[in-house]
Amino acid sequence: MAQNDSRPLSPHLQHYKLPLTAYLSISHRITGVINSAGVVLLVLLIASAAGSPESYGFMGGIANSWFGKLILFGFTLTLYYHLCNGIRHLFWDVGYGFDLKTAHTSGLVCLGVAGGLSVITWIVAAAS
Repeated sequence: MAQNDSRPLSPHLQHYKLPLTAYLSISHRITGVINSAGVVLLVLLIASAAGSPESYGFMGGIANSWFGKLILFGFTLTLYYHLCNGIRHLFWDVGYGFDLKTAHTSGLVCLGVAGGLSVITWIVAAAS
């Protein structure tokens, strides 16, 4: 039996441009996992402070390296993003912000606020 090549193919994600809200939803889940891993790293850093000076020196050296600071900045960014998007979801839970324009705008605000709060946090931390 010959296959009919003129039949339509089942659509898949490569054929669609996902809306911003879909990307933000996926990102919210990913940042939740990243935050879990980041908390484990912070616990290791704090536990090393309770241990020997050598262990804290090792972990402190990693945290104060450029790569450690990049990881900490990323962790800060994911924390603020997850917080802002969680607040956005709370508004959705009570029925506000479901129309497409508002959902798109609140997503952009969420990204901007998360980025701004991360930068402000690091400026304040660097100043002290």
